[in-house]
Amino acid sequence: MIQDIETIDEFLAHRTADVEEAVRTAAATEIMPRFRQLAAHEIDEKSGPHDLVTDADRKAEEFLTEALVKLLPGSVVVGEEAVHANPATYEAIKSEAPVWIVDPVDGTRQFVHGDPGFCTLVALAHRGVLLASWTYAPARDQLAVAVRGRGALLDGEPLRAGSPAPGRDLEVATSHPDYTTDDQKRALLGLWTEGVSPRACGSAGLEYLAVARGELDATAFSWEAAWDHAAGLLLVEEAGGAHLTLAGEPFRITGGNALPFTAARDAATARRVLGLLSGGA
Repeated sequence: MIQDIETIDEFLAHRTADVEEAVRTAAATEIMPRFRQLAAHEIDEKSGPHDLVTDADRKAEEFLTEALVKLLPGSVVVGEEAVHANPATYEAIKSEAPVWIVDPVDGTRQFVHGDPGFCTLVALAHRGVLLASWTYAPARDQLAVAVRGRGALLDGEPLRAGSPAPGRDLEVATSHPDYTTDDQKRALLGLWTEGVSPRACGSAGLEYLAVARGELDATAFSWEAAWDHAAGLLLVEEAGGAHLTLAGEPFRITGGNALPFTAARDAATARRVLGLLSGGA
């Protein structure tokens, strides 16, 4: 068991390339061979017709679970598909052990429909603190990596979110209304106002990447599942952005957040979006 944060820092100083290799290999062996090649029996519904899982999701998560724990002995994995099979495993995110948070195919609906807008998300956290993340879009061969305090890179080049241009409408990706409570719908309605251009989100991981690249001004999401948010939140932070929940606090991957929440290109934009969400609420 890893006992202290210094040991994890040493891991991050020397082994991030090994994690990158594991993510790329999982995509190359388990995801991309099935892209636009899925048979009907390889696709299942979870909570409903818009919540899909495929053999690619399951196999890639199994591969990553084995590979990541081998890279960092004593760590644990919280993966979307394992939690679906046994919800109690989500509690490991609060454990004292380093935890890998894995979404093997973020944007499964896009993947199923042959759309390249999906990615693999991996984040490493310890005691609720995000330490590193990997966002890999295999159909586009784009890899973004963030390490806390060391910045964010996309394909080896520094990422800077920057700030929205003055006078231009804010572009905000939001949760789909089908996945929100009545209170959250009212909060999100605050974005339908002059000076804001909201739209439904696609893959959460790719929306976070768009914020980190300065291509999207903010997100406004209404669900907490850590595998959707962990990698992207650190990516946005390390690119100079910020995130806030409806309570005015940064999002916590361990849960208990006031929803909706926003991640934005800079702190001022995060506060502006939060004000609109609060007004709607």
